[in-house]
Formats: sequence, C-alpha cells, structure tokens
Amino acid sequence: MGWGEAAVLGVVQGLTEFLPISSSAHLRISAELFGWEDPGAAFTAVTQLGTETAVLVYFARDIIRILKAWFRSLTDKEMRSDPDARLGWLVLVGTLPIGVLGLLLQHPIESAFRSLWVIGATLVGFALVLGYADRVARNAKPLEKLTLRDGIICGFAQALALVPGVSRSGGTISAALLLGYRREAAARFSFLLAIPAVLASGLFELKDIASGEAPVEWGPTILATVIAGVVGFAVIAWFLRYISKGSFRPFVVYRILLGLGVFALLGAGVISAQP
Repeated sequence: MGWGEAAVLGVVQGLTEFLPISSSAHLRISAELFGWEDPGAAFTAVTQLGTETAVLVYFARDIIRILKAWFRSLTDKEMRSDPDARLGWLVLVGTLPIGVLGLLLQHPIESAFRSLWVIGATLVGFALVLGYADRVARNAKPLEKLTLRDGIICGFAQALALVPGVSRSGGTISAALLLGYRREAAARFSFLLAIPAVLASGLFELKDIASGEAPVEWGPTILATVIAGVVGFAVIAWFLRYISKGSFRPFVVYRILLGLGVFALLGAGVISAQP
C-alpha cells in the first residue's frame, strides 16, 4: 500500500465510520474501484483506532464521568443505581456479543464476508431495516432510561457489523430506535458502545501488521489512522447536530443506491466479488 492510497482510505474511514453506511464496506469498495489490493480486515480494524480516538476526545467529559461512577459502583452498592454507573455496566455487557462472535467468526470475517456480493446485499438489506426503524421510531426515551435488556439487544445489533455493509452505528441505532429511544440517544450509545469493541479489535489486529501478514505496512497504516481520526472528529460533531432534527432517510437512500451500484458493477464485470 502506498502513501497516497493510505491517505484516501483514511479519509474514507473517517467520513464513513460514524454514519450508518458501513466504513468497512466503503474501504472494500473504494479499493476495488481504484484497482487497489483489498486492505483487509486488519487495516480496517487498526484505522478504526483513529476514529475511536476521535470519540474519546469528543466525549471525554462524558467518558470520564461514566468511568468515575462505574469505578465507585464496584464498592458502593448505592452507586449502582446511578445513571452513569449503569451506563458503564451496560456498555461492558453490550460489548460481549461482538467480542465473542468476533473471535468465533474470525476466518469468515477476513474472507467470505468481504465478498462484494455479500456487501451489496447487506447495504440494501439493512438500509430497509434502518428506514423502517426510523419511520416507526417513537423518539421518546433518553439514554438514562436504557435497561439491561435493551443494552444486550443493542450489543447483538452491533455484532451484526462483523459483516461489512451492515454498519456498526447503523445496527445499534436501528435497534435503539425500535426500542423507543431518541435519535441522539441512540447515536450516543452507539458511539460509546463501540469504544471497547473497536479498541480491542484494533489492538488485536496490530499483530498482523507487525508480523507482515496484512497487505499493508506500518507507515501508510499510521497515516491512514491519523487522517481517519481527524476527519472522524468533524463527522461526529456534524452527525449529532444533524440527527437532532433530521431523519435517517438520506442514509437509507444512499445505502440502497450504493448496494445496487455494487450489483450493477459486479454484473458488468467491472469489479471482482472476491478480494
């Protein structure tokens, strides 16, 4: 992977990570359209460390407050009813599904799931899920009302993003909307829920780059990660402002058009389904 290629993919990662349109799908599609080698799951996971750093910076005050309450709840039973402490526990519980399934499905994640036929199907299929969730959403419950059951459901929804094209934020947000939460609350929990999973995944995949098993090198990967973080920070701010009043309909339409476009290019033989 060259430096220019890494820079482009870093921008793509930063622009798409927090929107419900699947960053992993966009990295895979971008590489295929430009005629580049598939950067692979390791590159995707490591560059997500950059976008998660943006989350840590943007939500620093919230995260520090949640961590303080969570640590106090370890020894103080009364603190376990505190909304911030509960949120900390729910983030941990909600992370378990993607952690377990990520380990069990590691091989198909790095191979079969990266087929563009699969990606096209998930882009279109989960566009319909997001569209339905947005249409029937009651947009009523704040994040403070999140329950253990709902946290686990959102955790399994996040795990669907192990298949490129689903979208980590799209899966979590759709589940939260269907459970009656406000759009902004759904997005915030999606961002917070992703932190442990993405950091663990990125650190785990570092070994492949260090050992040379991934189709990328350290220098370009670091560049892409930094660019992804800077761009991602700006996207978080915009996205939270947008969803406070706007709907997810534009993302639904975009996903459908992109998925159908992938099918058309595959059918015409312009791009190859397999990495």
